[in-house]
Amino acid sequence: MTARTATPTPARPRTADPHGDEAGDERLPPARLAFDAWTWKEVLYLLCNLLTGLLGFTYVALWLFAGVVLSFTVVGLPLLAVGLVGVRYVGRLERSRARALLGVRIDEPSLMPRGGSRRRAVGWVWSTLKDTVAWRTTLYALIRLPWGVLTFGVILCALFVAWPVLGHLARAMTTVDRAMARGLLCPSDELERRVAELEQDRGIVVDTAAADLRRIERDLHDGAQARLVALAMGLGLAKEKVLEDPEAAAKMVDEAHGEVKLALQELRDLARGIHPAVLTDRGLDAALSSVAGRCTVPVAVHVELDSRPAPAIEGIAYFTVSELLQNVSKHSRARTAEVEVWRAGDRLLLQVRDDGQGGASTAAGSGLAGLAERLGSVDGLFEVESPVGGPTVITAELPWRSRN
Repeated sequence: MTARTATPTPARPRTADPHGDEAGDERLPPARLAFDAWTWKEVLYLLCNLLTGLLGFTYVALWLFAGVVLSFTVVGLPLLAVGLVGVRYVGRLERSRARALLGVRIDEPSLMPRGGSRRRAVGWVWSTLKDTVAWRTTLYALIRLPWGVLTFGVILCALFVAWPVLGHLARAMTTVDRAMARGLLCPSDELERRVAELEQDRGIVVDTAAADLRRIERDLHDGAQARLVALAMGLGLAKEKVLEDPEAAAKMVDEAHGEVKLALQELRDLARGIHPAVLTDRGLDAALSSVAGRCTVPVAVHVELDSRPAPAIEGIAYFTVSELLQNVSKHSRARTAEVEVWRAGDRLLLQVRDDGQGGASTAAGSGLAGLAERLGSVDGLFEVESPVGGPTVITAELPWRSRN
């Protein structure tokens, strides 16, 4: 991609003019350099460095100054966070420019979490202030102005004064630009953060699975197993009394029959808690209608899905709504509740509303905190809006993963 020198056509021999002028002099155009497309792209990139560097430096300098000055007030940290979001757009522009003119392929970093409730907004500010991608882009914008002044001046002079070395200068300077872009605009720290999050989520999934197994074991031991043991003992006593006291034996068999019914009901409830058959057979609409029917509060269910997500996502959605409706029954003092489930792009959304007393919270140790952790383990989101006095609106978002 360096400049190539075109070989000029040899000039015809010239004879001297008696008056001192050269006869037959053919005025040929000066030799020109033939540049390839990449060289011109590099030159254009370097000439644009001054403008983009000036704009980026101005934005970052004004934002940092205002954020630092106001950092001791209530608007200081949110201002810094909002400014970092803007810095991310600066980085996106610079990555696009490097991709188009320098051929540098740099992956885009993942999106920052969105704000929402007051608690989520505080969390968003804090996570944004820890965004290493945005801070490295800030450093990039600060050092680009002096570099942009240098590259613009050198390339402009080369265009008019040192034309033969223009291609070599462009290559040398854009090599520095490529190094800056790869070093400060790449999402390497972002990927490391994502790996750490996935490791944490995997730990949550393992802990949740272990807790579920312990719950199933406890329910079997304290429920159906205990009833079956009592049933076996009762039937053994009834067998001994069949001949000597048929009436008492018949009464004991009748009691055992009642125990069998209770044991079967407990096993059905336990199986429904693991994975209900209606969910497998008929999907979320029928399964959530069944859950709503067991709620002590009248519940309206609206499910708008044109297809079914993966069984794992479907199961998480089912148990999330089931637990939320249990909370409505036990704690909300609501008169009515409503469940909505719909698809938005590649996300499955569900919302549970009630007109109860409000005050629900995802504080550590609460059942809602456990739900938020479970959804987070599959890259989901969980948001609670529950002012004191109500109403309560809980929204959950899950990744849509189609069935195989």
